[in-house]
Amino acid sequence: MCVLLVCVVFVFMCFALPGCYDCCVRCLGGVPYVSLVATLLCFSGVALFCGCGHQALAGTETLIETYFSRNEADHATLFAFIEYFQYVIYGLAAFFFLYCILLLAEGFYSTSAVKQTFGEFRSTKCSRCLSTTFVVVTYILAVIWLIIFVCSALPVYFFYNMSYTCHTINILTETTTSLTQHAWVCIDARQYGLLPWYTVPGRLCGATLTSTCKTSEFFVTYDLYVAAFAGAGITLLALFVYIISTTYNFAVLRFLGRKGIRC
Repeated sequence: MCVLLVCVVFVFMCFALPGCYDCCVRCLGGVPYVSLVATLLCFSGVALFCGCGHQALAGTETLIETYFSRNEADHATLFAFIEYFQYVIYGLAAFFFLYCILLLAEGFYSTSAVKQTFGEFRSTKCSRCLSTTFVVVTYILAVIWLIIFVCSALPVYFFYNMSYTCHTINILTETTTSLTQHAWVCIDARQYGLLPWYTVPGRLCGATLTSTCKTSEFFVTYDLYVAAFAGAGITLLALFVYIISTTYNFAVLRFLGRKGIRC
């Protein structure tokens, strides 16, 4: 709301005040819109992934401890990994916030450098080296985040299978009168590598599984994982846009350097 208000005031000043129109055109011409869109996408994607992912991991602990594992030693490794990854999420949020600000600043510099209005901005070896660094780092981050995006689909796949199994049991319950037909329809967390094979019970079957699927913990955790998966996808899209933007900025600075425009 505040951003919209600032934009309205800015547009009003550009058209209402004398002499401000040309200045506003020059300012708007120096805005790196591609980098700006990528920054907004990255901020929203990382916030969605980190916030929802953190809460989804906490919900997973509750589900595992309540329904799938009775012995604390059986899920100790999984819980340690969850706690470690929650700290990693904090680091990811801080890192991407700073890195997106740097990429946006680099976009402002490169956009100003290519505009003839700002002719005093010139390409140097330092600026071209810095732009090359951003291109390489962004490529590496895109590859790493692609792996994170794929991994974030795994819990969504598990919860989808769990929900579909519950749906299958409900259909069998409505169409048959024998309890034995759906008593052996199970979801086994050990098959997905979440728990060791010696974990007891390690799986949920029949009526116990359907009652678990009806709990608020299951629905909330499932939705949070889906939101985190969507956030990872948005962040990956933002990184691809950053790759296009930084590669273009590098080409512009290199072209200015070949023309001998330097300070």
